[in-house]
Amino acid sequence: MTLYVSIAILALVMGIYLSKKKKKYKKTDRKITKAVEYGQHEPVSIHPHIDTAKCIGSGACIRACPEKDIIGISGGKGRLINASHCVGHGACAAACPVGAISLVFGTETRGVDIPYVTPNFETNIKGVFIVGEFGGIGLIKNAITQGKQAVEYIYCLSKDDPARGGQMLDLLIVGAGPAGFGASLAALKNKLRFVTLDQEDIGGTVLQYPRHKIVMTSPVELPGYGKVKLKETTKEALLELWNDVIKKTGLKVKSGEKMTGLKRESDCFRVTTSKGEYLSKHVVLAIGRRGTPRKLGAPGETLSKVTYRLLDPEQHKGQSILVVGGGDSAVEAAMAVASQPGNTVLLSYRGESFSRIKPLNKVRLEEALAKKSLKVALNSNVKEITEKEVQLDFGNEVKTVPNDYVYIFAGGELPNEFLKSIGIQIEKKFGTA
Repeated sequence: MTLYVSIAILALVMGIYLSKKKKKYKKTDRKITKAVEYGQHEPVSIHPHIDTAKCIGSGACIRACPEKDIIGISGGKGRLINASHCVGHGACAAACPVGAISLVFGTETRGVDIPYVTPNFETNIKGVFIVGEFGGIGLIKNAITQGKQAVEYIYCLSKDDPARGGQMLDLLIVGAGPAGFGASLAALKNKLRFVTLDQEDIGGTVLQYPRHKIVMTSPVELPGYGKVKLKETTKEALLELWNDVIKKTGLKVKSGEKMTGLKRESDCFRVTTSKGEYLSKHVVLAIGRRGTPRKLGAPGETLSKVTYRLLDPEQHKGQSILVVGGGDSAVEAAMAVASQPGNTVLLSYRGESFSRIKPLNKVRLEEALAKKSLKVALNSNVKEITEKEVQLDFGNEVKTVPNDYVYIFAGGELPNEFLKSIGIQIEKKFGTA
């Protein structure tokens, strides 16, 4: 009798366990279905690839990931959910007890352009390095670390070089975002002769975020400053920290100076910029993936009221504003200016629906439309921009709307062509490391 009772108890426990597992699997499947619906299942850069033949479904990868719902368990195996949200942290791969996860770029059907670099971040052009976001690493901590590591390698190459000195720099750093910032601090610490320049200002990609946007990062060691413990912060707080680092370390950055050319000379590189020339033994490109904002090519786009990023929604009150684009940046900007008193906001998108925005943005947009705090013009293109109006082409008709400001979020023209023109090899990755 005792044996039968034990078997019954064991069967009950197993039944409860399997029932809970089944519910978790269904929950993951629902999340995957939702991610596919919202266009969040396609990775945009570096992301985990799960070898299901090796995966044992331990869930260690999920617990290690600093983001939410990147990976889930279904059918006893790890599966990607919101792959487009992955920041390439790599904690999942490190945590997997059976080595079933590797970090890759692109998918079998969707390639990603990545410059070829060695483990030391050197490109096929000896002496030219690429670090950070354009190299496929978007996480702030990783970008800073790459910048530091590349410069430490350059320092090892440079410290005993008899050709050092004169007008030649040891290093020219292009870009003052997280990767360029890390590289600059490492160069300062190692007393290299260097110049850091940026076509805009300190901050790089972070500078493009709307005000108060949450920036996810993690603790990182800044050369000459110390360890910074940040897990979740705002854009303003992060930029304030960087300005404090600059003040305490004496780091100098040449803002508003764009690199326009790079040419190999006998023993160095001649780098031309919008403001002059530099001779440097090594060059670190920390230029990010956003590149130059993509233009619409519409008449009137050069008017001063047209811009490609929103820094301060609060500057707009009681105005007619057009926001152009179908991604998260456009939707977030439209809702930000719509929240200010008296604004009339129109969000124009050439597509039939906002299929690739984040779930939370989709919900917020639907709420804003229900409250009539903004309007949407789908299947529309900007035909012409004038001082007081904008013409929108809907295919079968053209509508003219009052307008004070235009914000365009049509993506960026990646610097691929420029890099190719100076000889840097660009590879298209299809689900490979």
